[in-house]
Amino acid sequence: MKVKTISRSSDTYVPVRDTQESPLPRNLNSALHPFERAREYTRALQATKLERMFAKPFIGQLGDGHRDGVYQIAKNFNYTNQIASGSGDGVIKYWNLTTRLETASFRAHYGMCSGLAITPENQMLSCGDDKTIKLWSVDSEEFDRDIRDDEVYTNKNQGLIKTYLGEHAFKGIDHHRNEPIFVTGGAQIQLWDINRTKHTSDLSWGADNVNTVKFNQTETNIIASCGSDNSIVLYDIRTNTPIQKCVTSFRNNCISWNPMEAFNFATGNEDHNAYLWDMRNMKKSLNIYKDHVAAIMDVDFSPTGEELVTGSYDKTIRIYKTRQGHSRDIYHTKRMQRVFVTKFTTDARYILSGSDDTNVRVWRTVASDRANVKSMKQRSRLEYDEKLKERFQHMPEIKRISRHRHVPKVVKKAQEIKRIEIESIKRREENERRHAKQGSKPYISERVKHVRGVVNDKDS
Repeated sequence: MKVKTISRSSDTYVPVRDTQESPLPRNLNSALHPFERAREYTRALQATKLERMFAKPFIGQLGDGHRDGVYQIAKNFNYTNQIASGSGDGVIKYWNLTTRLETASFRAHYGMCSGLAITPENQMLSCGDDKTIKLWSVDSEEFDRDIRDDEVYTNKNQGLIKTYLGEHAFKGIDHHRNEPIFVTGGAQIQLWDINRTKHTSDLSWGADNVNTVKFNQTETNIIASCGSDNSIVLYDIRTNTPIQKCVTSFRNNCISWNPMEAFNFATGNEDHNAYLWDMRNMKKSLNIYKDHVAAIMDVDFSPTGEELVTGSYDKTIRIYKTRQGHSRDIYHTKRMQRVFVTKFTTDARYILSGSDDTNVRVWRTVASDRANVKSMKQRSRLEYDEKLKERFQHMPEIKRISRHRHVPKVVKKAQEIKRIEIESIKRREENERRHAKQGSKPYISERVKHVRGVVNDKDS
């Protein structure tokens, strides 16, 4: 049997010294450890496992919910714990998130409540299919609560301040951040002064129905709208004119402005994707948010602008990093049906969702986070673990554990079918390109492919 040994002479790597002994080289810095990377990888792996173990995103529902599907949620930007919700039977409710109980409830409209907004003066605007817009007071001192067998107020006009009559059913409403102005969608986009009974101007560009309208919260004179003709239109209220119009392949159902980047906004599309846009160049989208397997019904940015949440017709909620294309988390429950509205709370710690199973649900933004008071030692440990997970996020085992999610069987099956369809489409395009004349079928970016055309105001 042969035995091979490795022999190294210390003369090759130890400097010559006067002493007889030749000490081995060592780093005298006590903060460093010879197995530092291995230790940190082990700690990162353990932290990733613990994160998935404590991931319990669902907190609960608000009160007893509604009696019909929830299609509207509005945030009060003056408070972190107050929101309003509107349902398909025309009832709107004002909620206290601390107690998870309703503060006020009104039978606002005959038919669906199709738009809801809270003004800076803590008043509530609602619009519906009954061609009316109503202004409500949510100050509990102005009316006495009279709840009888969980019914809404017996006096339907209690809390009502003003009613605006329109010429058509309204679809979507939003209020200006500072001024007493609000905008409504529908057959026309109309600009209203809250102190007048008639609209002050008509901003419509085209005759198609407008699904949603949103004021920019930073550049407050800009309005964005999505229409049923697959268009995204930007308006400027200073000149009462449309600025530009972008037509996409499929219809856009929702829109949300980035609160930290005034020129960026996101839209949710019928093609199962959400898109990030720059209003300065709408010939292509900045990013595509994938993973849903049905139409996206609502999208909302977090107050920090670093994340956005989408609610879909596939009965799931997904959370995305703004600069990433795939979701970092997916939320669902067995009883939750199609999600029509999702919102971040104003402190970015929770997510609200409304679905057609009549419930308003509350979720944690970070599934493993807890709201209890933490000691300095505990906070330091959590921050250290976060940095370790970020450092080793691309290691195969850590990446596998952090990305693993259990999804409903229907969604899983739809994902597999969609993956096969996309692969076959790409394969067909590649075959056509291979057998066509060189240069006749160029590669087209996915961020450009879904844009059918852009029209500026000067070209219209």
